[in-house]
Amino acid sequence: MKIYNLKDKIEYLDEVAKLEYEEWADNSEENKQLRIAAKKEKIRSMFEHKSFCKLVLIDNHKLVGFISLFPNDCSEEKNLTPWYATMYVKEKYRNKGCSKILNKAILEEAKTRGFSTLYLKTTLKNYYEKFGAIYIKKLKSGEYLYKFEI
Repeated sequence: MKIYNLKDKIEYLDEVAKLEYEEWADNSEENKQLRIAAKKEKIRSMFEHKSFCKLVLIDNHKLVGFISLFPNDCSEEKNLTPWYATMYVKEKYRNKGCSKILNKAILEEAKTRGFSTLYLKTTLKNYYEKFGAIYIKKLKSGEYLYKFEI
C-alpha cells in the first residue's frame, strides 16, 4: 500500500468524490450526479491551496481510502485552520491499519506545509485519541472538537 497526493493520481478523483459524497452528503440522492460533479470541480480548484490536500491510499491500483486537509471545516470555529478531514477507508480494508497509515501521512503532510496544529470535528468519541488527537470541547452541533499538535 502506498500514499499519493490525489492531484498526482487524478484517475481516482471520480471514485473519491463519489465515496466522499455518499459518506457525508446530507441528502444522498437529491441531485446526486450534479453534486458529485461539483465536488470534483471543487477538489480540482483547491489543489494549489496551502491548506488543502487530499491523500489517497492505493493497493495494487485499487483505492483503499483517503484523507484530507481543509482550510475550513467548522462553521462554529471559523478562525481555526487547517482541518484534518474526510478520513475514509473502504469497508473491506477496515481493521487492517489503513486509518493509521492515512493519519500518519496527513500529519506528515501538514508538517511539511508548515502547520503545527490541525483541527478535527467528529461525531466519534474516543477514536482519534489513538492517533494523538487532543479533545477540546463539544460543539453546539453535537460534534466533538479535537486538535493534533504536530
